[in-house]
Amino acid sequence: MRPITRAPAFMRTATTSALISHFRRLVYIALTALCTIGAAGAADLSTAAGWWQPIDGKSGKPLGLINIYQDHGLFFGRIEPSSPSDDGSRKCTRCPDERRNQPIIGLVLIRNMRQQGDEYVGGDIVDPDSGWIYGCKFRLIDDGKKLVMRGYFGISLFGRSQIWKRVEPNR
Repeated sequence: MRPITRAPAFMRTATTSALISHFRRLVYIALTALCTIGAAGAADLSTAAGWWQPIDGKSGKPLGLINIYQDHGLFFGRIEPSSPSDDGSRKCTRCPDERRNQPIIGLVLIRNMRQQGDEYVGGDIVDPDSGWIYGCKFRLIDDGKKLVMRGYFGISLFGRSQIWKRVEPNR
């Protein structure tokens, strides 16, 4: 049987140093990848695009889930399912335009909004319960964590505002 020999001390140090250096490099790469993935999945609070939960002004309860998205430079908002108990068969029977008889879940209720400074203007919003179409504008507050939505007839003076809270979708 051959005796077990150990490498000289200077070689063990070099090997250990190389392993530690290699390990540090791997950890750095892994952390960089995780940070990049995390940043890509985080909501961009500088834009209205994202998931929003309207809050009832009287009761303070959430009213559903709206996905605001950008398409060809304009912003649109679609009603999304907010819980498994949402009625997917309910339709917008009172809507006066191409949205008539469309399912409420998936309905584009905000259309053609454009960003103008710190406000989003120029589009409209439909109330699926009444079918009324209102002019609307909105702006971000609380560093992009909330949105003030204002629906109005003709001019903004004749309308009402509602606070929407930014949320992460449960997907």
